[in-house]
Amino acid sequence: MSGGSVAAVSSNGTYSFTKPNRDSITLLEGLGVEGDVHAGVTVKHRSRVARDPSQPNLRQVHLMHEELFDEVREAGFEVAAGQLGENVTTRGLDLLGLPVGTLLRLGEEAVVEVTGLRNPCLQIDTFRSGLLKQVVGRDADGSVRHRAGIMGVVVSGGVVRPGDPVEVELPEGPHRPLEIV
Repeated sequence: MSGGSVAAVSSNGTYSFTKPNRDSITLLEGLGVEGDVHAGVTVKHRSRVARDPSQPNLRQVHLMHEELFDEVREAGFEVAAGQLGENVTTRGLDLLGLPVGTLLRLGEEAVVEVTGLRNPCLQIDTFRSGLLKQVVGRDADGSVRHRAGIMGVVVSGGVVRPGDPVEVELPEGPHRPLEIV
């Protein structure tokens, strides 16, 4: 499977829906994005901490495809990299079509293992009223389709910058489709 590229990188050390773009981010093995509020071995998202703070953090890195911004722009919504809380914005890669366990090689050293889909929250509508319906919809068969990016864990650390290549390594065996994590 061909790869794409990193369009933008973003992080935020405080709880905020949007994340400022950065010149680079550093991924830390087993933790996530250095200095980001969601980095850690156990869950950091507030709703998940409230349920069970000892859960493993399968959401260390949030990746989103930049093409989604083009699609929602056609529906009248202006959204830029980092504004929906993602850490890595990609271009030219079908993130939503990847199976669980896919390895994404970002730049020279960093490797992220895909764990599942992002479960978009109501904060998306607080950011832009009506946007949630653009990122959560239904397929032709009526099944729910989540389009707000994917989540992963860092299996090998490294620096990631805009313009870096993203190489895709699919897992062996039968592929499991992405589910909400």
